[in-house]
Amino acid sequence: MKPIRAFAWPETAEAVPSNEGQTLWAADWACAQSCLSGDEEACTRLVTDHQRMVYQLSLHLLGDQQEALDLSQEVFLRVFRTLGQFRGQSALRTWIYRVVVTQASNRRRWWRRRHQSRQVPLDEYVATHGDLPDVRTFARPDEVALQRQTARRVWKALDQVPFDQRTILVLREIDGLSYDEIAVALGVAVGTVKSRLARAREQLRLQLRTSL
Repeated sequence: MKPIRAFAWPETAEAVPSNEGQTLWAADWACAQSCLSGDEEACTRLVTDHQRMVYQLSLHLLGDQQEALDLSQEVFLRVFRTLGQFRGQSALRTWIYRVVVTQASNRRRWWRRRHQSRQVPLDEYVATHGDLPDVRTFARPDEVALQRQTARRVWKALDQVPFDQRTILVLREIDGLSYDEIAVALGVAVGTVKSRLARAREQLRLQLRTSL
């Protein structure tokens, strides 16, 4: 899992897609068309290439391993049902992000209406998925312990912010999507992404301060 990035949170503009990015989009379009034509190998490749991303994002948004597994299955069913709507104007990965976010939001509303909140214990979740990785080869035990404590505080704070704010923070700070990619995933303008992200960051800062 990608680490949560530093809390400086720059607001610089994103670069326009490179030629490499355009080539990737063309390959995604070809893959989508192959899937639509019934190519089983292309369908398998689509799932294989994106299943880890779909599961991790589902887990980050829902905070429950079984719910994330169930949601992942729902997402791929939805992807194949609606793949004809993919126009190749973004990376297929970004388009699938939008499916995950939409399905996670729907599932969360359904879940909260019918079940009590059943989150994975925070220590278990962080131990399995959420520790900030130690990028130094010879980290001291006290440094590792501090990183784990920081990770727990951040995940606990994320649990306290509204779902839409949690979503945009996960997309930007954990999955590292650009503003343009988030705009596609959420179906909003880039300017809206920036304003929502600013509010979400402020809310997270507030939660982190109150957890001290």
